[in-house]
Amino acid sequence: MLIFGVLKLILMIEKILAEKAVGAIRQIFGHSIEPAALNIQKTRPEFEGDFTIVVFPLTRFSQKSPEETGSILGQFILENLDVVSSYNVIKGFLNLIINKEFWLDFLSDNYTDQTFGLTPVDESQPVVIEYSSPNTNKPLHLGHVRNNLIGWALSEILTANGKKVFRVNLVNDRGIHICKTMLAYMKWHRDEIPASGEIPVLAGMKGDKFVGQLYVQYEQAAKKERAELMATGLTEEDAYRQSPLTLEALELLNQWEAGDKGVRELWQTMNQWVYEGFEQTYRRLGITFDKIYHESDTYLLGKELVQEGIEKGVFMKKDDGSVWVDLSADNMDEKLLLRSDGTSVYITQDLGTAQLRFDDFQPEQLLYVVGNEQIYHFDVLKVVLKMLGREWAERVVHVSYGMVELPQGKMKSREGTVVDADDLMDEMFRTAKKTTAELGKLDNPDDQEWQELFEMLGMGALKYFILKVDPKKNMLFNPEESIDFNGNTGPFIQYTHARIRSLLRKAEGKGYSAADFIADQLVEVHPKEKEIIRLLYDFPGVVAEAGKNLSPAIIANYCYELAREYNQFYQEIPVLRETDKKKLFLRLALSLFTGDVLRRAMGLLGISVPEKM
Repeated sequence: MLIFGVLKLILMIEKILAEKAVGAIRQIFGHSIEPAALNIQKTRPEFEGDFTIVVFPLTRFSQKSPEETGSILGQFILENLDVVSSYNVIKGFLNLIINKEFWLDFLSDNYTDQTFGLTPVDESQPVVIEYSSPNTNKPLHLGHVRNNLIGWALSEILTANGKKVFRVNLVNDRGIHICKTMLAYMKWHRDEIPASGEIPVLAGMKGDKFVGQLYVQYEQAAKKERAELMATGLTEEDAYRQSPLTLEALELLNQWEAGDKGVRELWQTMNQWVYEGFEQTYRRLGITFDKIYHESDTYLLGKELVQEGIEKGVFMKKDDGSVWVDLSADNMDEKLLLRSDGTSVYITQDLGTAQLRFDDFQPEQLLYVVGNEQIYHFDVLKVVLKMLGREWAERVVHVSYGMVELPQGKMKSREGTVVDADDLMDEMFRTAKKTTAELGKLDNPDDQEWQELFEMLGMGALKYFILKVDPKKNMLFNPEESIDFNGNTGPFIQYTHARIRSLLRKAEGKGYSAADFIADQLVEVHPKEKEIIRLLYDFPGVVAEAGKNLSPAIIANYCYELAREYNQFYQEIPVLRETDKKKLFLRLALSLFTGDVLRRAMGLLGISVPEKM
């Protein structure tokens, strides 16, 4: 074993290379720099090497050309570090080749470690992450799906980075939009619901969908009403203000905030229908929460904070009774905090919610997974919290994400043109079944085991297709493209894992086991094997990078790269047909390690992988 082999993870090589390079700069060029000042990268695939030191910035110390500087550093590292077997210099890049013994020792020390890549959780500095944040006037749709998947994956990734994570949800269960659905029910559907509050068969749908249709119905009626008013010469804004439906909805909101018993009872009943529907959707998505906040509980604390701001002189109350904050010093506009009738707005409850979460968890960070159209809103939230003297305001982090579009364009809740999350999951199940049948893999499609596989493939395709895109980018979702068994898709990676498990079962049937692998320095390592070992070595760094950048896409695309490399290896190099037992056991160990890392990495995305397909 090399000296590095006694280190459990053997993940210090970049640090050691940096220290040797720093030593060379000090001894040869007479300058001292910090190891962190060096740029060490994974060598690009078109060049020979494992790690590359970017030499260009170092020429100011050597007073020599990049090529000569690289050669001097390379020779010093070669002579002083046994793990480096050779080097080459291409322009200003020093490419270092690590000897095979290092990679074999790394494989031997880690291929059975079920915690590889994961950091033990530190309970002392929790992170609170909010995701989902649905409104109780509509069911969850494709946009919510992206939100939930990003939030869940980030929670898993941060946990893997040693953070104690609390997953929270803020249900927007009050406000004018909720009153619109209540009004639609009162006007047009009151007789459809029995006194028990159970949704009748007549509705024929989940509670969240039933309420969502009420919202659409209200908006259609209000749109028609406004058009009629505009035909009399009113402006669009005046038509909205004078619309009888708008006035009735606002009156309901005032009654709700005043605590009217009948309004509150109807509100609770309709919200319960929605919550039952949400829970079914969350369960199928694999989404849970540690705590659920409700806007109806947090807005009052928000109002108290607004009053605190008035007393401190940082907020201003206008003649009509509305409360505003002047943010011009921070290059922003005035922001409404309370309406003239005393009712709250979104920022009001967000102030209260932020305070509650800080009081509940004392977190290191407060993460909000919310669409990028709310970037300004969260900028305002942080500034207002600072004005209130909340030193922890800087801990608020907005994890923004882009819009999900379909081939036919954008979704619009008010017009009822959204892609319902439940319908989407059903479609993914059907697509998985159809694709599997087309590949000729079905023998008994109605068997329970097959049904579970279709669900796993469909959900894996959905989750992976969404999470492989950087959260900040808009994306186009195509269900059929996502289920492809080839290319950068969830099913391709799931199939790779199943292929590995099948190989290991066959090996066991022949009496072979990965446990027989020994890091014999005499065994040859094929370039394809080395490339996979290098990718496995990268896994802890990939997890750390995904946590630092709050991007599940980094994990997703790593999974694809690892699966792709393994499939190329599987096609080109014999495993069970290998007659050299040392090579056979090496390849079994490599396969076991790859399968475990794929399972672990996909698990960080909330995706299950099958044992067989």
